[in-house]
Amino acid sequence: MICANNISVTTKPHSGFFIGYNKSNKQTQVTHMRKIERDMNSAIRNGINFSSSNTTVKHFDGDAEVYLHGNHIATVMNNSIIIKDGGWQSNTTKSRLNALLDEFSYGMRVFQKNFEWFVSYKNVKEDFVSGMELAID
Repeated sequence: MICANNISVTTKPHSGFFIGYNKSNKQTQVTHMRKIERDMNSAIRNGINFSSSNTTVKHFDGDAEVYLHGNHIATVMNNSIIIKDGGWQSNTTKSRLNALLDEFSYGMRVFQKNFEWFVSYKNVKEDFVSGMELAID
């Protein structure tokens, strides 16, 4: 399990850009988030079901499950998030997972190098394993 610590301030302007500030090393990260991803995150935060285009959020017993094209790609729980590739390591899957990580476990990223997926946090890189559980601050 990877733990995200020392994150102090995050803001999300309506422009679609995510700005986060990491207290421990004073870095600011700006990433673009699609409207569907902002809506997905909002639905999770507000505990409501959501469906738009290829993305669905369903709530069960306090957990939120996220689906892309009907494939389960994440479960957001109170203290952790389980991320999966849903059988497809596509750019869209990676984008949805990174939007979730930006919202619920800031500083972690899923990235690809030489056709392999990884999860990174604070210059630590781990192999992506579908079904891995990450801590939420």
